Amino acid sequence: MLRKFVAMSAAALSLGLVGTKAMSQDINFGIISTEATQNLKQDWEPLIADMKKQTGFNVTAFFAPDYAGIIEGMRFNKVQVAWLGNKSAVEAVDRASGEVFAQMVNADGTQGYYSHLIVNADSPYNNLDDIIKNGKNLSFGNGDPNSTSGFLVPGFYVFAKNKIDAKTHFKITRSANHESNALAVANKQVDVATNNSENLDKIKERYPDKFKSIKVVWTSPLIPLDPLVMRKDLSDAQKAKLKNFFYNYGKTDAGEKAVLMKISKLSGFKESTNAQLIPIRQLDLFSQRNKAEADSTMSDADKKARLADIDAKLAALN
Repeated sequence: MLRKFVAMSAAALSLGLVGTKAMSQDINFGIISTEATQNLKQDWEPLIADMKKQTGFNVTAFFAPDYAGIIEGMRFNKVQVAWLGNKSAVEAVDRASGEVFAQMVNADGTQGYYSHLIVNADSPYNNLDDIIKNGKNLSFGNGDPNSTSGFLVPGFYVFAKNKIDAKTHFKITRSANHESNALAVANKQVDVATNNSENLDKIKERYPDKFKSIKVVWTSPLIPLDPLVMRKDLSDAQKAKLKNFFYNYGKTDAGEKAVLMKISKLSGFKESTNAQLIPIRQLDLFSQRNKAEADSTMSDADKKARLADIDAKLAALN
């Protein structure tokens, strides 16, 4: 009788553990590498802790050395939800079973941010024309290839529109995250680099002396604020919990408001969809079109076919 009771108790305990495990769902939240991981952890961990508490999910921050690491993490289901830039979100939607569900909202009500080219404050160069004319004498810090403000936007407005290949236009070209590029410019390790308005605000707060050594020489048109992306194959219940958390985060709680301000001077997150990415897709295609038109190594037939393919994709987006 005792043996039977022990067996039944063990079975019940086993079922209880299984049930508990089923209820505790793992969610890895991907964070793109715009700056040093230590800084990103300090900014985002309070939100991660709140997400874990309010959703009941076992939420863990997922960091990678570059944007591609987050995209690949989502592709192989090592990342279920992520903060991404618009360009990296396109990659996640196209290659990693992702879908946009939210967009950041600035605390001051503005709808976006700006890409910049920056130089050291002592630099004799003061505008884009100076940079273009003197490219062969300059070292250039480009952004991550999957960065919207660090790569795609300057790639189109600065380089494609001026029929310039950034890889060959400068004496030296290297790629790094926003923070690394800003500090490299401040320390005179590179002559000119890409950056954005959000990161320069953080540089001003974290490295005020370095910020004084930075000068903006070009500013882009407004870029839509960053999206949040989740895997499409999450359950409806998981999606609902995550959306409820983000859409309501920081609406009333003072502590949550402080967390959002620390992340990037945000007021919260609003609903969004993959339609947010259409302008970014158009920008990428326009850049490809300009590059194809300027390619002197391509045959007339190949160029015509390439341009027709790009034009068809642009028409489909419209």
